[in-house]
Amino acid sequence: MHNHQVYIALGSNTGDRKSHLLTACNHIESQIGLIIKAAKVYEVAACGFKGGDFLNSCVLIHTRMDAKSCLEKLQNIEQDMGRVPRSSDTYEDRVIDLDIVYFDNEIITSTTLQIPHPRMQDRNFVMQPLCDIAPHFEHPVLHKSNTAICNSLDVLRSKVDVEIPLSRKRYPIHHINFIAIEGNIGSGKTSLTHQISADFNAKKVLERFADNPFLPLFYEDTDRYAFPLEMSFLADRYQQLSDDVAQQDLFSDFTVADYYVIKSLIFSKITLSKEEYALYKRLFTMMYKELVKPDLYVYLYQTEERLMENIKTRGREYEQNIESSYLSQIQQGYASFIRSQQDLKIKVIDVSELDFVNQQEDYLKVLDQISGTIS
Repeated sequence: MHNHQVYIALGSNTGDRKSHLLTACNHIESQIGLIIKAAKVYEVAACGFKGGDFLNSCVLIHTRMDAKSCLEKLQNIEQDMGRVPRSSDTYEDRVIDLDIVYFDNEIITSTTLQIPHPRMQDRNFVMQPLCDIAPHFEHPVLHKSNTAICNSLDVLRSKVDVEIPLSRKRYPIHHINFIAIEGNIGSGKTSLTHQISADFNAKKVLERFADNPFLPLFYEDTDRYAFPLEMSFLADRYQQLSDDVAQQDLFSDFTVADYYVIKSLIFSKITLSKEEYALYKRLFTMMYKELVKPDLYVYLYQTEERLMENIKTRGREYEQNIESSYLSQIQQGYASFIRSQQDLKIKVIDVSELDFVNQQEDYLKVLDQISGTIS
């Protein structure tokens, strides 16, 4: 499941209009997706009917919902905020008006949803806010940029002193340089890394376990392949963290990884014999001294029952024979490391009752805990 980029036009022309826009954005953030960009707010005369002046703006959000689900959520927000159905065929005053104008670059035509919005190109109160945040985005039907479309419309000059806050201000996790997200097999660490990277403009470092030729062999014959597996993982993790984390990316605000090299020590203690582990630990200690340490180490705690369910659901063939006792040993290894660790800043987040991949509210709970640790 990946992030969709959705542009939403907002308008209000009755009651406390500023408050309505901000409240709507809070609901969008908590129910649909993070607010990545927000346009200026313009005051515009009602169009097509006699009514109070509108406050109009536009936001870019990231969401994992499809277009239909996104529309349903927006309609529910409108209803919850007091918008009532039209009493006639003409436009009327409204507490809040929320319209999807773009959903990625998709073209959708149905009885309930048309994307791009069919009348957006004629409305300066839609196009000018869009140009604030996406001047070069191309209309997928007209094949013109927002700027080119906007240039043919009257210019809006009445701006209102109100700022729609971006989600990164509420969750300022970009203020640190390197976050490592760890957890047991199936805890969701890679999914969370993907989400944070997309939403907060972070450089993403993912463990390259799928390319390790020893991994499927290890699950078939643990005793024979444990040492070469752990050594190959250690070498690969050391090289990747040295190359990808130590080198800053000019186009990213920080780095987030779905592992840290310390997991090598935890897994190897379980899989290796006493003599092999002693040798392995000597090599690990020498390499560990040279690596960049994360500014924050996040551990996702998940119950073994949920871990087994997640492993089964994602369906990796070589993982299907993993036993609960093995996951329990890994869990105990992480617990021991966390209790004894003094060098790293660690945040343990209990995700056993959360579904941060599919539920926006749960994702925000995780971001809130990470942000609280940073601040």
